[in-house]
Amino acid sequence: MKLVAGLGNPGQEYVYTRHNMGWVAVDFLSRRRSMGRPVSKFRGEFWLERGLALLKPLTYMNLSGASVREAFDFYKLEPSDVLVVYDDMALSYGRLRLRGKGSAGGHNGLISVISHLGTLEVPRLRIGIGNTASDNKIGWVLGHLTKAEMTLLPDVLENTADAIEAWLSLDLERAMTKVNAKTRAGDESS
Repeated sequence: MKLVAGLGNPGQEYVYTRHNMGWVAVDFLSRRRSMGRPVSKFRGEFWLERGLALLKPLTYMNLSGASVREAFDFYKLEPSDVLVVYDDMALSYGRLRLRGKGSAGGHNGLISVISHLGTLEVPRLRIGIGNTASDNKIGWVLGHLTKAEMTLLPDVLENTADAIEAWLSLDLERAMTKVNAKTRAGDESS
């Protein structure tokens, strides 16, 4: 069993904000795989098909780990069976980075997941949301996608779903090589 947890915040005011890219990616993957409507489980929205579970914690970003831990314990998973998908300001918009372990880099959702699972060795897929020169980082992260970003969003989501599928079907090193070679939405390199 593999678990893909997309991080975000519940509430209409957070729809299509940069901080909800993990949620948008999981919604897209569930539609692409024709997984139907989610059920309420593990303090989140949850989909299940043979060997794959998708989870959108409804606990708010900073408490995402509690939801992930419930699914983790229920299915008796190892940390390597979990992929956390979330936004990252350090990457340009649409750029993806897959890693098998590491620090949270200041991302409160990942801090919560790492804390609840008790290890830094949790695979993660970061979706670049870019950065502004502004000192208002919170405003940027919680801001809605611009028209230009929305135009690129379908490509970002296709690339993100492809990256998740690579993680599901390949060993981690091969998946990282494949995913990290693509720099951002619209790039032709693979």
